[in-house]
Amino acid sequence: MESSSSCGAKEEEVEVGDYNSSTMKKARLHSTLTALLDDPILADVPKKPTLSDVDTLISLEMGSAMRISILKLDGTSFDVAVMNSATVKDLKLAIKKKVNDMEQSNLGHRHISWKHVWANYCLSHQNQKLLDENSALQDCGVRNNSQVQFVPFVLSKGSGKHSKRRKHRIFRGLSKLA
Repeated sequence: MESSSSCGAKEEEVEVGDYNSSTMKKARLHSTLTALLDDPILADVPKKPTLSDVDTLISLEMGSAMRISILKLDGTSFDVAVMNSATVKDLKLAIKKKVNDMEQSNLGHRHISWKHVWANYCLSHQNQKLLDENSALQDCGVRNNSQVQFVPFVLSKGSGKHSKRRKHRIFRGLSKLA
């Protein structure tokens, strides 16, 4: 009986030792990662990178991804990296992630309604609106170091929505009846 209790005690010591060892390894890895991310050469790596972020940046260095400059309506810009085979939808997701990360690091938690953004604005490259989310960026002429900008999204006449003029006529007609 005595040997079984001492065996159990040794297992506990091993588990505690593994835990301390694991915690120390994680702490060292975290401090090394923090030091690397503070290096100016790695300024384009997000502060809390995901595996896909790192993979995209490695692909960018190897030439199988492209860096695209996004021009905002206020005249400022930022860069995103996407794979060469990316679609407009992939670019929108990269923009959303980059802007959310920038907002989080600068202002803390701030909610942006991306549904509202994409309902009122679209992306444009060389005066061509990128409306089809499934089209490849390269088919739209977007290449490495291209600039894409936000432009107001204007619905076409055949979209089925009333124009402002039509709404005005409807309300003007109602006011004449009263």
